[in-house]
Amino acid sequence: MDLEAVRTFVAVAGEGQFQVAAEELGVSQQAVSKRVAALERELGVRLFTRVPRGARLTLDGQAFLPHAKAVLRTVEKAAASVRPGRRPLRVDVMGTRVMTAGLLQDFHRDHPDIALDVVALGAAGKAVLAAVRDGSVDAAFWARRIPEDQLPPEVRSERVADEPILLVTGTGHPLAGADSVSPADLAGHRIWMPGLAEGTEWGAYYGELADTFGLDIDVAGPNFGADHLLQTVAESASVATFMGPRTPLAYPAGLDLRMIPVHRPTPVYPHSLLWRHDNAHPALATLREHLSRAYDGPGHGDSWVPGWAATGPAVRG
Repeated sequence: MDLEAVRTFVAVAGEGQFQVAAEELGVSQQAVSKRVAALERELGVRLFTRVPRGARLTLDGQAFLPHAKAVLRTVEKAAASVRPGRRPLRVDVMGTRVMTAGLLQDFHRDHPDIALDVVALGAAGKAVLAAVRDGSVDAAFWARRIPEDQLPPEVRSERVADEPILLVTGTGHPLAGADSVSPADLAGHRIWMPGLAEGTEWGAYYGELADTFGLDIDVAGPNFGADHLLQTVAESASVATFMGPRTPLAYPAGLDLRMIPVHRPTPVYPHSLLWRHDNAHPALATLREHLSRAYDGPGHGDSWVPGWAATGPAVRG
């Protein structure tokens, strides 16, 4: 059914004259007559009776009118639901218990009036990139190993946070009493990170970190989640793991863990934000501005990042 014909029918019914309805719709009287005639043919009934002073609804027209108005209201609601700013900004944070979720929490605290739809796809980079490209999400956090000139032309990227990593140990670990450690101090110690999948950005990051500093990062064993990992570390005198200082992990009460800064140099994990350049959601610009204002820029001096993130990507366009 032609929505313009339905809209024209409602206008004529409201005005009682084809000419006045035509002026309201900004079309000719002939166009109004043709639309109504086409609708009558489709429905197989007469909707109006011509009278000296205009047009009067037939019984079928009276029966059809409330449904026609309901259709137009539904269409308007559907259109309004996707107008920029009318729906929540949908952002993938990688995981609800990691730093990027904290970044979005900071944004929400500063902009409580902006509706958010927070998702954690938990996917590798290419899947996240696809979600941004096809519009499944408005924006997504990602380490972004793909060179800038190899991103899809409609996708933009900007580095928004560098997360320093901490060494996490139990009280019985040989390094538990240290105020800080260097990557060189960790050589020969078992760093357990089960679930660090090969081919992912985080897998590539820790793989290059291990190769650069001669670390033993053990990815073997079942991944039962962060709680199990931390409990194992807390109970062990030989197992440690890496974690970010803004990883808001909740773990069982009674675990005694040491969070030890890593310096000389400090390995930092680079986080970027991805979005489509043609995404008109006004909250997206607000989010980008918030993250850009909070970011100090790529680390220098004592910081270390993998080769593929040695320079922060500039925004294209």
